[in-house]
Amino acid sequence: MNSGSLSSGRSWPSRTSLTSSGKRIQKEMAEVNTDPPADCSAGPKGDNLYHWVATLFGPQGTPYDGGIYFLDITFPANYPFKPPKVVFKTRIYHCNVDSMGNVSLDILDENNWSPALTISKVLLALRSIFTNPNPYKPQVPGIAHLFLVDRNKYDALAAEWTQRFAK
Repeated sequence: MNSGSLSSGRSWPSRTSLTSSGKRIQKEMAEVNTDPPADCSAGPKGDNLYHWVATLFGPQGTPYDGGIYFLDITFPANYPFKPPKVVFKTRIYHCNVDSMGNVSLDILDENNWSPALTISKVLLALRSIFTNPNPYKPQVPGIAHLFLVDRNKYDALAAEWTQRFAK
């Protein structure tokens, strides 16, 4: 019996969906290469089109200024119909990023994702959390609380972590 057939009880992505998602990812890779978002870069890790490494540079005027943040981006086989999984690999003190690097960002939620979004738009949204953290949808409630009650202390801790882990 063919192991990829539906009668075997397994459900494999069809070659068509892999090909169409791969074409979409290649198109977005070309877009990132020709018109990269400000202070961001991204591309495949090795020869795996579905696993990327991204770099975000901390914006001036924020506690993340001068930091270099590395992220892993994993595209699902049914991209762009499902969002990519994004994980910060560089430690960061931020209410929307937990200690494992998981990000709380509305557009990456399956219920808010749209196939019209691109990886360039995702990178811009990720970069925007440096300047506009969302303490009302935190990944780390304790850090969000500090952000709301003592912004100066939050900024000082974020700047300290930037110096320690992102430079």
